Amino acid sequence: MRGPKMFDAGAMRYVVLQLIAEKPRHGYDIIKELEQRSGGGYTPSPGAIYPLLSLLADMGHVLASTDGNKKLHTITPEGEAFLAENRQFVDAILARMADPDEHREGLRNAMHELKHAAIEQARASNHHPEKIEQIRAILRQAVADINAL
Repeated sequence: MRGPKMFDAGAMRYVVLQLIAEKPRHGYDIIKELEQRSGGGYTPSPGAIYPLLSLLADMGHVLASTDGNKKLHTITPEGEAFLAENRQFVDAILARMADPDEHREGLRNAMHELKHAAIEQARASNHHPEKIEQIRAILRQAVADINAL
């Protein structure tokens, strides 16, 4: 079971580019660095990182050179200019990663658990429309209760 997303692919592009700006990196190094910086709370999949590295190369923001059987990614002057133009946004994302709000993280985990519980119970209730309607009613009530806060 995967955890909730820390940020969308658009924001991920800035963070990955910043990591490469700090020092040339392999894709695996980027995955491990993001995991470390998030305190172990987030590990992007290779399926998220490697296409993003290809996109950054296509945009001219990084160069990929062969390093054994891996690719080493280095920032280009265009990538540095892009980061400089977006410095405030990049810094905000990095600050959020470095200092996750404990309450917000707990809330994110609770939402993730709720989602999976609802999905699993709906699958298990495949041929019982009344149970699926009970799940819907519980979720609607949760939304109403939260909105009433």
